Amino acid sequence: MACKYQTTEWNNKKVILGEGSLNPMEPINILIGFHGAGSTPENMLIHGNKLALDNTFMLFPEGPIDAEEGRWSWWLDGPKQKESVSSFLIFSSSMIAKAKDYLNNRFEKLETRICLWGFSQGGAAALTYTLLGKHSLHRVASVCGFLPEFSENEIVPDTPVSILGIFGTNDDVVPSFLAEHALEEMKNKGHNPTLRETSQGHELNAENLKELGIFFNS
Repeated sequence: MACKYQTTEWNNKKVILGEGSLNPMEPINILIGFHGAGSTPENMLIHGNKLALDNTFMLFPEGPIDAEEGRWSWWLDGPKQKESVSSFLIFSSSMIAKAKDYLNNRFEKLETRICLWGFSQGGAAALTYTLLGKHSLHRVASVCGFLPEFSENEIVPDTPVSILGIFGTNDDVVPSFLAEHALEEMKNKGHNPTLRETSQGHELNAENLKELGIFFNS
């Protein structure tokens, strides 16, 4: 599906919107792509453009934390991480609400399903929102993701979410045991993760994108 993209601003942050042919008679997936730490939505868009997705509205927001030189992250590392993760949750919930309003203003009686995916810290963002976010989710994917520090008291009981977690044994940035631990935690909290251990390094490759496309279309 060929997509058209536009750059806009929501809540004082840059957001890239992408869509092909949308059928409002069927549920439309809102797929939010979280970029890695110290990166940009454009970097995530390059990968997202290679996904072959049906009836999907894509959203690539810019992270709220300034990593300088035009790059962004989702939260601060270090002693203030818990508080920063809480701010990330508010930010992401607002983005989801904006995306739903954007489509609901165009289509009547529309059913939308929220999906998340991300790479590295972006994968961590997708997993963290699954545990702590206020919006119900349909499907979530993480490539080379992990879990940051957060307050266990913030976990939101919700219906189980299908999760695809891809991680590499040769990842020298996010060791495979951290990624695997994050996905096991998702299972322990009642979600349904599928683990894909590969020989890849810290990357998002063509095979990952193919599997992601199948996952979100199923």
